[in-house]
Amino acid sequence: MIPIPQYPLYTATLAHLDARAVPYYLQEENDWQLSISDLERALSEARAAGTDVRALAVINPGNPTGGCLLESNIAEIVRFCERERLVLLADEVYQTNIYTGTNPFVSFKKVVSQLGSSVELFSLHSISKGMVGECGRRGGYYEAVNIDDEIMAQLLKLASVSLCPNVQGQMAVDVMVNPPKPGDVSYAQYQSEISDIYESMKRRAKKLAAAFNSLPGMTCNEAQGAMYLFPRIQFPQQFVDEAKAQGKEPDSVYCMQMLEATGISVVPGSGFGQVPGTFHFRSTFLPPEHLFDAFIDGFEHFHNKFMARYSPKI
Repeated sequence: MIPIPQYPLYTATLAHLDARAVPYYLQEENDWQLSISDLERALSEARAAGTDVRALAVINPGNPTGGCLLESNIAEIVRFCERERLVLLADEVYQTNIYTGTNPFVSFKKVVSQLGSSVELFSLHSISKGMVGECGRRGGYYEAVNIDDEIMAQLLKLASVSLCPNVQGQMAVDVMVNPPKPGDVSYAQYQSEISDIYESMKRRAKKLAAAFNSLPGMTCNEAQGAMYLFPRIQFPQQFVDEAKAQGKEPDSVYCMQMLEATGISVVPGSGFGQVPGTFHFRSTFLPPEHLFDAFIDGFEHFHNKFMARYSPKI
């Protein structure tokens, strides 16, 4: 079971393995929380169609949505997986990218432990997000909870026949899970650099969401976590009709026009999946802070000109 919108490598990997993705929809109107009733609907329909559903994937904090699940929602998901005998895959690689006090990051392992649940859980983490690697370094790990010993033996066998990960990646993982402590020579510098990066990303997330929400035909949930915003656009019908006549998705055409006009690259929502009849795009807030105002100005100029071109003339 895969969230929609989703990180596309999940469905790509399933296709490569000749497996079947079972989509379920995140609730945009509820800050991208999961609906247990929609999970039950998706599971029931898939089983009725003959699909042997084995696992539920959850991305928290979310890519591309920027949402962060409430602890109560996580508990509902754990109970759902336990009840339906589904393995729970918790993609938690953005766990240090949290920008709100209302939705703090809570790990699935913590909730599983608190509930005394027997659900089978794989938790994923990475140096490539957060403030340590920022996408430029590659390294990570997964933790297996309540997994049968024979399965663990097979996983160890698979890992043993693989090549060793790069040395820089291993070093960065060690720094992430065992950071400098008070009294260490590097502690003050580490804390300063981590704090500076984090506070800058928090400011940029807030500024970009405000900019999107100020534009005509656009709404955007605040970034609670991760590195992304996923605004929704209400396109003029004339533009939708033109794109469809060309056999293209309207959000893809919009994003390509933006790239050609401004050099700003965003990803159309159709690449991640979205509720039919809605249109989105994913934007990061990673441009350097000293260039951020110019980035927003370029986007606003393009969007306003675009909307004026396709809006009905009075």
